[in-house]
Amino acid sequence: MEIINRLESEVRGYVRSFPKVFTHAKANRMTTEDGAEYLDFFSGAGALNYGHNDEVMKKALVDYIASDGVTHGLDMATEAKQHFLKTFEDVIMKPRGMDYKIQFPGPTGTNAVEAALKVARKAKGRDRVLFFTNAYHGMTLGALAVTGNASKRGGAGVNMPGAIPQPYSGYFGEGRDTADDLEMLLNNSSSGLEKPAAIILETVQGEGGINVADFDWLKKIEKLCRDHDMLLIVDDIQAGVGRTGPFFSFEPAGISPDIITVSKSLSGYGLPLAITMIKPEYDVWAPGEHNGTFRGNNHAFVTASAALEHYWRDDKLEKAVLRASDRIKERLGGIISKTGFKAEVRGRGFFIGIDCEQAELADEIAAECFKHHLILETAGADDNVIKVMPPLISPDADIEKGLDTLETAIHTVLEQHGLLTNAA
Repeated sequence: MEIINRLESEVRGYVRSFPKVFTHAKANRMTTEDGAEYLDFFSGAGALNYGHNDEVMKKALVDYIASDGVTHGLDMATEAKQHFLKTFEDVIMKPRGMDYKIQFPGPTGTNAVEAALKVARKAKGRDRVLFFTNAYHGMTLGALAVTGNASKRGGAGVNMPGAIPQPYSGYFGEGRDTADDLEMLLNNSSSGLEKPAAIILETVQGEGGINVADFDWLKKIEKLCRDHDMLLIVDDIQAGVGRTGPFFSFEPAGISPDIITVSKSLSGYGLPLAITMIKPEYDVWAPGEHNGTFRGNNHAFVTASAALEHYWRDDKLEKAVLRASDRIKERLGGIISKTGFKAEVRGRGFFIGIDCEQAELADEIAAECFKHHLILETAGADDNVIKVMPPLISPDADIEKGLDTLETAIHTVLEQHGLLTNAA
């Protein structure tokens, strides 16, 4: 760690939470240079939904590299890109009745969001975009403007105009529908809210603290977009690619976004790949109007195609995630009950959070988990939510093992603070 601490920028983050040098990773486990094995409930912050070094994807990638397949291609036509587009259309879009143009905006999720915001403003000829409290959409200036977290916004160093926050689903608790509040503002010509070009949202807010949007609320937001000539952008970068169960997190709500951003686990292998999906009538770009040197990551096209073919030709993975999700939530609810932990469990699929009433306990519990070789992170405005995000391919036995470790960590931390009200 000496070379990391001496030379890497002070901005480094996860290496502080997980202060070990990792050398190998397979499926849902990571191994350090001293041979210690860690169970992964982190999944690369959602970029490793299928775990580490999946054999099917690895073989496809190694074979492609060995054949001298094109690595860097900007947005030139390559066999790897062509195969990815055809596979994505056949496996994902056609079965869902979806019609979108696919833009490769650059390698990361924030690239996809930047492109989505720009094309929405261009298509509608208006500059305002509505976003929601606790949202996280990326760290570049456009995406950061529609991100709620004050500490992240503070890193910008400049004002970020053109974005207007609104309260997310359930922000004020039960009994108040914030979609109705927004409708009143949009219908009132004296509200001071100028007509936006678009609304951007996450169906489950990841970095914001695993806040889950109500399906009826999502439907109302979609209707507001239709009634007021706004585009609906769904950021499915972390919640998508099976993290909540279905490939797209918005599928159970029955909505049809105008623009969708997808990244993180899209490549399947942890390689950078992002797409911005645009309904054809809003694909108003002029050639080269939005571009980037690394928007043609052919190695990622290869692994993404393999992942789609292997995991999404049927609904087995989705069903397995939803089944195991119920068990995780049941276990976590039992842990809270047994220990007297003042916390709330929420989430969908393998995207589950434990919201700690005493915010500081979350980081302490995560650190205690790491001592016992379980990797997980925290999220939320005050890092108050423990995120439970195993790879989707995790066997039941490993999920139970991780939850056992988490239970022990919760018990230990509560006991240290004199907060253990029930004997576990």
